[in-house]
Amino acid sequence: MSSLFEKQDSLDSPIETFIFDTEKQDFPVKQHWHYFTEFIYLLKGRAEITCDEKTYIVSEGELIIFYPSSVHSIYSTDGSPILFAGIKFDSTKFQNTSSYVPSVIAILRYARSEKMQIHFNAEQAEMLHSREIFSDCIRETGQYLYGRDIMLRTHIYKLILGIVRHWISIGLDINNCPISSTEIYGIENIAEYIDSRLEENIRVADIAEKCHMSYSGFAAKFREQYGMSCKEYIELMRIFKAQEYLLFTDHDLAFISLQTGFSDSSHFIRCFKKHIGLTPKQFRLNKKQPH
Repeated sequence: MSSLFEKQDSLDSPIETFIFDTEKQDFPVKQHWHYFTEFIYLLKGRAEITCDEKTYIVSEGELIIFYPSSVHSIYSTDGSPILFAGIKFDSTKFQNTSSYVPSVIAILRYARSEKMQIHFNAEQAEMLHSREIFSDCIRETGQYLYGRDIMLRTHIYKLILGIVRHWISIGLDINNCPISSTEIYGIENIAEYIDSRLEENIRVADIAEKCHMSYSGFAAKFREQYGMSCKEYIELMRIFKAQEYLLFTDHDLAFISLQTGFSDSSHFIRCFKKHIGLTPKQFRLNKKQPH
């Protein structure tokens, strides 16, 4: 399975959207897998799609979803061109929106274990507002407007919740789904645990234990997935969080360093400049100047 792995950039691009035109891009999409959840909406043509050794014939106006880590491929049924839209996202970044609603990663794991429907015909896809949601996501991705990430998540949540409601209508007992994936962390969703504790003194050894892995085994697997050590990931995520504070609040550096888990302001400034090439003050002034 390792040779089929397709790395995704869950740090800089936790959400990806695209239009795939088989007349302009390399095709077919051969067997591969990744840690992202993926939704595919067929705009034109007829595709033969495999997912975890099952084959689906997907026609225009239909939707299919791929769970994280599922092995999938996309071919044309007869060699004719096809056109499809895609949304990929790191489901570990979609945490609980309330105390009683299961997290997205928990729902997907549960639905997969219950062998729920992943292929939705044109009528079902229309009821889910698939075409509208895909169009909105692709447009939002290209605009780079304020709040883009929030808007994208809103559209994706709308599609996910529509799918879950459909699953419930055909027999999924959502009451048996764990509220959180806290007790089932693995290397593919440990980022959810890390991201929620950035202000704490997180120890890599404790994170490895959370995954029920040895320190060395965890370190190797983490680097394989994220392209860096767990310690480097934590520092980079703290920098990303600090950037939001610098851009959208007027908090001073002492407050920001505390909220993002740095030992003090000096440590924060050194790390920030190492990654960004500017001090936090320079970054704030540069971004707030009119262009």
